[in-house]
Amino acid sequence: MTLFSWPNRTENFVGVGTKAALLALAVFAVAITFANLAVPVGSALHIPDYIVALLGKFLCYAMLAVSLNLVWGYCGILSLGHGAFFALGGYAMGMYLMRQIGTRGVYGHPVLPDFMVFLNYKELPWFWTGFDQFWFAALMIMLVPGMLAFVFGWLAFRSRVSGVYLSIITQAMTYALLLAFFRNDMGFGGNNGLTDFKEIFGFELQSRETRAGLFFASAVFLGLFVAITAFITASRFGKLLVATRDAEARTRFLGFRPEKVKLFVWTLSAVMAGIAGALYVPQVGIINPGEFAPANSIEIVIWTAVGGRGTIIGPVVGAFLVNGGKSWFTGLFPEVWLFVLGALFVFTTLFLPKGVVGTVREAWTTRRSTASRVTKRNEGCIQTKNGDQTQAVAAE
Repeated sequence: MTLFSWPNRTENFVGVGTKAALLALAVFAVAITFANLAVPVGSALHIPDYIVALLGKFLCYAMLAVSLNLVWGYCGILSLGHGAFFALGGYAMGMYLMRQIGTRGVYGHPVLPDFMVFLNYKELPWFWTGFDQFWFAALMIMLVPGMLAFVFGWLAFRSRVSGVYLSIITQAMTYALLLAFFRNDMGFGGNNGLTDFKEIFGFELQSRETRAGLFFASAVFLGLFVAITAFITASRFGKLLVATRDAEARTRFLGFRPEKVKLFVWTLSAVMAGIAGALYVPQVGIINPGEFAPANSIEIVIWTAVGGRGTIIGPVVGAFLVNGGKSWFTGLFPEVWLFVLGALFVFTTLFLPKGVVGTVREAWTTRRSTASRVTKRNEGCIQTKNGDQTQAVAAE
């Protein structure tokens, strides 16, 4: 029996809810892109550029929540440092975008970014080599978060660190990276980070078409991540993930290696988070050490919990709900947002432990089960009544 035994048919791993969610995402992406590019600016149906950028950012957050859900919802690994993988992917993309500026920078240096000229760098650091090519940057976007996650996970899972201890270590990891990237001598822009991007793939980054393209690409990758999650969780490996989450000691007793299961899904989740960060940076126009802040990683946990961990589309719903509320609250009542966020997490923990999607799914399942029992009972009564009538006729 192989560890990876994938379902043979698409229907086996893409349920009705997942299909509906992917279809809704496709319609949403096409509709927003069309309303932004094809509908005239004065029309009531036109979507402004800033809304497209905001929704693109939400899509990246949703990808990040999906990546966390893969390890927390299905494997029981509560990561409080997933923002680190997101930020590393963002920095890799930012380095590529900085190399595309060339002589259009403030200081006009053909090779060195502006902050390096300002800090009197004489030559480009060795770790910036290759970032003028997108294929290399794309490789680093996946490789750097993936390698960090692999090394971290190999050490932690091999030592059987789990539970709250693992969560604390992941938070320490992202905080250490925060302090490191704040240093000017690290070569990543220090406190200011990387910004003032000009173009991507030869297209002006501020143009409407480019922003719409980035939004659409974010939607495509979100759909891909949702499909990957559905694919994995419906496979035999997915069952092993859940077994590791619910009874790790028993899973080990049965002959499996839970540390290998954890290491694989942990590394895959980090790669997904890095891709989300890479799509995030060109849409917001900056990446700085603030993305490593532990508070950001805690917010990712809240998105996943509110939407419903252990569900396919719950993290997407949670990311949009929480960040939509954040955009509204910080515009009207900026001083109370953190209190609202904390209250939301407490409310979810006490009254919606399965999240919005999990609660709705449970209610729907209960309702269908009750209706099925009622139907069967009514059919039984009808059959009994018909049988009695038949016996009465025969007796006559």
